[in-house]
Amino acid sequence: MKKILPFIICLVVCVLILDCANRGNPTGGEKDSTPPQITKSIPENFSTDFKVREIKITFDEYIKIKNLQKNLIISPPMDPEPQITPLGSASKSITIKILDTLKANTTYAFNFGESIVDNNEENPFSFYKYVFSTGSFIDSLTVEGSISDALNRMPEEFVTVMLYEVDSAYTDSVVFNRKPEYVTNTLDSTATFRLENLRPGTYRLLALKDDNSNFMFEQKTDKIGFVEDFITVPTTENYNIELFTENINLKALRPRLAGHQKIAFGFEGNPEELNIRLLSTTSDEFQTVITRDQKADTLYYWFKPAVELDSLQFEVSGPAKIDTFIVRLKDQMKDTLVVSPHRRKITAYEDPYEIEANLPLSNFDKTLARLIDKDSVEIDFTNSKDSLRNILRFHFNKTESNIYRLQLLPGAITDFFGNQNDTLSYSVRTKALSDYGNVRLFVRNAIYPIIVQLVNDTDVVAEKYATTQDPIDFTNLNPGKYYIRVIFDANGNMKYDPGNYLLKRQSERVSYFPEQIEVRASWNFIEEFTLQE
Repeated sequence: MKKILPFIICLVVCVLILDCANRGNPTGGEKDSTPPQITKSIPENFSTDFKVREIKITFDEYIKIKNLQKNLIISPPMDPEPQITPLGSASKSITIKILDTLKANTTYAFNFGESIVDNNEENPFSFYKYVFSTGSFIDSLTVEGSISDALNRMPEEFVTVMLYEVDSAYTDSVVFNRKPEYVTNTLDSTATFRLENLRPGTYRLLALKDDNSNFMFEQKTDKIGFVEDFITVPTTENYNIELFTENINLKALRPRLAGHQKIAFGFEGNPEELNIRLLSTTSDEFQTVITRDQKADTLYYWFKPAVELDSLQFEVSGPAKIDTFIVRLKDQMKDTLVVSPHRRKITAYEDPYEIEANLPLSNFDKTLARLIDKDSVEIDFTNSKDSLRNILRFHFNKTESNIYRLQLLPGAITDFFGNQNDTLSYSVRTKALSDYGNVRLFVRNAIYPIIVQLVNDTDVVAEKYATTQDPIDFTNLNPGKYYIRVIFDANGNMKYDPGNYLLKRQSERVSYFPEQIEVRASWNFIEEFTLQE
């Protein structure tokens, strides 16, 4: 007992010490939630007759600048852009060194967005704007509005909104090669905009989803939207600008030898408008075929027989331009014929079964093909060929929960160079009808023709073209949530046509059903969509 007593006393003392230590732990105090504050600006904000080349803004605590390129908007834009420090390190001040030559009698604004934060908790000093004028007063007029998307349900985030002054030097092409007089942007949480500190005048108002952040329209990467007529400032009108992606102007890229008797012609725009003409002299036996790459904007020009020339000369033309190219030739290893399924093994009832090849398909012998179902019953079929996409299609009536096997005997397929297939076998299955859902849609107040689509967040799932007020049926749909989209096909070409800035043409009208619909397996969904006048 005497030996145990000291151990017990020691244990009690340790527990007491630990308890006291826990009770005395510092909590660190309350979290700082106060944003930094400006104590001094040199020159002062909203200065007039501005002539200095450096601005210094001092805060009451250490601050950092984050994501400046994404947040900072300078209006009018400066070229070269000013030098702003510090970037990435903490400081109690921001220094702006102006490198551009400032315009006379002009109001400039630096809007920092959410880029200024305190050093410890990163509390933002939101939307701080430093304004000055090189003239005797600060311009104070505004233009307000909102951004929408011509085709998509939700507008883009961080859209650039710009004003170009309409003066004696103005042309519509300024958007391709000159920065605007005034600029602002929308945020990720709102689709509204406000251009401030404007002077009176006549302007072109437009918007860009400016992928390269250079304040100039690049057709390949940017969305654009515009107000059709010039606007006059001051104005009390609230403008809506619809963004759209233009159809890319046709352009032929320099061709290259891409394989055995195969030349690749890269392009931009619509390949259906592209005409490739051989200028070199060849024999009477010379033959060609053109296919399109499934994944890249490339046309393949195949030819036979091989030519005894060092190069081939081509003329490539479109609606507005003709280019001439020379392609150097050299020996290339021949490819063997490879045939593969174009789609996954489960197919919809309405869709044909498709196979594709790496070499141009030339001939199909139906007598060397056999299609049977899971009960070994032979199924009749027809076939068709998409020459440009190099796809062979098999059309046949399908039943639910079935498995179909397609067998191609040697020689069933012959390619452009005379190669033939070995024995090939493919299978495809259908699901039970109860695995699908159906939608019947009644569209009211439509101006026909219209294109009716079911879309998810990324793709068009199903599409119907309607010319009368009959009910529109979407059958055998996979369960899921969809949006209903109606496109008013004003020119009757059976496709959606976006706008064009230079032609001052807006996109075809698009309307969305206000609610997302849910398609369930074994359900028939009926909905009425009344379009606004």
